[in-house]
Amino acid sequence: MRSRFLLVVVLGVLLACSGCAGSTHRKGYTRVTKSSRVQKKAEIGYTFTGDASYYGKGFDGKKTASGEIFDRNAMTCAHRSLPFGTKLKVVRVKTGASVVVRVNDRGPYAKRRVLDLSEAAGKVLGLDKAGHAQVTATVIE
Repeated sequence: MRSRFLLVVVLGVLLACSGCAGSTHRKGYTRVTKSSRVQKKAEIGYTFTGDASYYGKGFDGKKTASGEIFDRNAMTCAHRSLPFGTKLKVVRVKTGASVVVRVNDRGPYAKRRVLDLSEAAGKVLGLDKAGHAQVTATVIE
């Protein structure tokens, strides 16, 4: 009798838990995951404008979101959703200085910023003195 009671309790718990698991699959509900926010393909010619900053010393030698090791002397950048490997031509609006970078990380996490450039790329645009600046970026590859 006691084993039958335990079986009923266990089945009741399992049934209750299975109802909870299905609640995220409601009609009209879309689960937003990190991978669903990343673009599958970058269209050549796609252009965007906004603030860019740079990062370097504190991240040098650490893994980027793409899995490669960050090198502050490489021409790379972080973007929130462009696919890894996408090449961008980044032009500083105020001076016209430009650099070609490759997306290998995710970010920036500061509001209103569209790119985080490596230290080397930031220096080409003069961000080592300004900290951040308005840029226009175009997908070239």
